[in-house]
Amino acid sequence: MMTPFRRKKSNKEFPVKVCTYDSELEFHLEHRATGGYLFDLICRTIGLRETWYFGLRYVDKKGYKSWLKMDKKVLDQHINLTAEGCVFMFMAKFFPENVADELVQEVTQHMFFLQIKEAILSMEVYCPPEASVLLASYAVQAKYGDYDEAVCKPGMLISENLLPQRVIDQYQMTPQMWEERIETWYADHRGMSRDEAEMEYLKIAQDLDMFGVNYFLITNKKNTAVYVGVTALGLNIYSKENKLTPMTTFPWNEIRNISFDGKKFFVKTNEEKGNVATTFYSEKARNNKELLDLCVGNHELYMKRRKPDTMEIQQMKAQAKEERQRRHIERNKLAREKQLREEAEQERANMEKRLMQLQEEMAAANEALRRSEEAAELLAEKNRLAEEEALLLSHKALEVEQEISRMRMTARKTEEEKIYLERKTQEAELLTAQMIEESRKRVMETEKLKNELIHARVAEKEAKEKLLNFLSRTSTESIFITPSSSPETPVLESNTYDLLADGDMDQLSLEIEKERVEYLTKSKQVQNQLKELRSEIEQLKIGEKQSPLDKISAQQTRLGENKYSTLKKLKSGSTKARVAFFEEL
Repeated sequence: MMTPFRRKKSNKEFPVKVCTYDSELEFHLEHRATGGYLFDLICRTIGLRETWYFGLRYVDKKGYKSWLKMDKKVLDQHINLTAEGCVFMFMAKFFPENVADELVQEVTQHMFFLQIKEAILSMEVYCPPEASVLLASYAVQAKYGDYDEAVCKPGMLISENLLPQRVIDQYQMTPQMWEERIETWYADHRGMSRDEAEMEYLKIAQDLDMFGVNYFLITNKKNTAVYVGVTALGLNIYSKENKLTPMTTFPWNEIRNISFDGKKFFVKTNEEKGNVATTFYSEKARNNKELLDLCVGNHELYMKRRKPDTMEIQQMKAQAKEERQRRHIERNKLAREKQLREEAEQERANMEKRLMQLQEEMAAANEALRRSEEAAELLAEKNRLAEEEALLLSHKALEVEQEISRMRMTARKTEEEKIYLERKTQEAELLTAQMIEESRKRVMETEKLKNELIHARVAEKEAKEKLLNFLSRTSTESIFITPSSSPETPVLESNTYDLLADGDMDQLSLEIEKERVEYLTKSKQVQNQLKELRSEIEQLKIGEKQSPLDKISAQQTRLGENKYSTLKKLKSGSTKARVAFFEEL
């Protein structure tokens, strides 16, 4: 029977501290309180009804770990009582065969989850690396809920104790690399609640070889150290080097009896040859007591699982089922509300985004409208300017037409004047040619007169010589005939000849000078006419269409040299030569 709990404090009470894997509880117990009373008090406090899996672990005065006996007083079990009181660890003593079928309450699942997680992380239970990462992702899902990039920032999971140190040391991977792999699995668990994540964790963990095994070091008949592992299905014998693969297995349905005698531990099995006992040896008798206690408890649970559920378990399962359904409905409702809220927020964000887009489009439309108005005003101004320019161009076109007509008339007049000037030029050239011909004739006549004059002078000189000879002979004869005659007579005749000769020269020079003056006068008149004609032609001449000869002619004109000036120089030179020639004569 459970000892009634008295809330009234007395001087005979002592403090008790109970630790679980996620909390600490403190109680004050009477000195006569039993272990069962403390255990029931803890179960009522945390709301646990599946009490047959759990027990209270403590360290006695000799430093050994032991399980608190429920039928004895707490202070009679060699409890190490300190100033803070007695310290107990509330934990699972027995393990289920199938966690999904046997664990009913959520609090039971949570207690097993915390204990198995701690055993894996402390490497009491071996877990392969890949399973460690997957279990870590379920642990993160159970703690933080659905994966959210805004919450799960880089480096957040590094500070968490999620992987066994053996796994971390086994690979050359940085904490960031482990975090990335855990996040990859963690993101796949979206929509999973905490109890579902913890149950998935336990489903994976129960497949581990060391799950739910309590090991005891003993020796066999050959004095070889081996481990005896107590499990929910029976007893396993392991070698000292390998705790994963058992060498021998004794299922509970094949074991007839388990007992111990001091340091000896006996296991009797049912075989065809009769009862066969296997003997093991422990270092201490208390180890055999604890081993026997675990074997009895696991065997009772083993037999209990194979019987119909009791009314209490059926009620618990029904309540757990209803609770799960209620939570599932609430979770679906919350998920639906969350989805609707997210959709509403998304719709709101889309509407805000659409509003911003519409505002931007409206602003762009207003800007485009303003630019269009400015462009319209500018186009109107350009249109007005274009109309003015068109009107101005029409006036200019009319003026150009008039100017073209005028230029055409001027061109016709110019053409007529050009023809007239060409005719005048031809006449002037003809006149020039005539004058050149006349000058040539005059030169020929002058040459002819010169030749005649030369012949006449030669004839005159011969006649003079003949006359002198004649006179000389006559004077000689006169001397002899008339001595009184004067000798000056021949001299007089000689001087008379010279005078006549000088008179003829002067007269000839005058005639030549007169002809030269007349020629220069006519040549000057012709040059003036040609100059006037050339100036009139130059006004009508297009510079780009001048020939090379026209350019040379224009250059000679600027230098003052032309055909007539050259002829003038030749005429002047010829006249001076003739004068000099006559002077020499």
